Amino acid sequence: MAVAIRLRREGTRNSPYYKMVVVDKRSPRDGKFIEIIGAYDPKKPGANYKVDLARIDHWVKNGAQMSDTVRSIVKKARVAEKAA
Repeated sequence: MAVAIRLRREGTRNSPYYKMVVVDKRSPRDGKFIEIIGAYDPKKPGANYKVDLARIDHWVKNGAQMSDTVRSIVKKARVAEKAA
């Protein structure tokens, strides 16, 4: 089974909110998922993400591939973690 880490859209129209989920690559965007590992709110200013970096490392080590957007959010989270 090919596994991916990508965003799942939630919220209402004009008010999106995303959850970072681990999914089978063949499942639809808002379909069944394996685990929720973070959240992203594009409308919120400042640090608009919440990420469990330990779980991301676990899944990537086991072969999961991150989408481009998730990769950039994780990169920001790692920089913020080092600064703190």
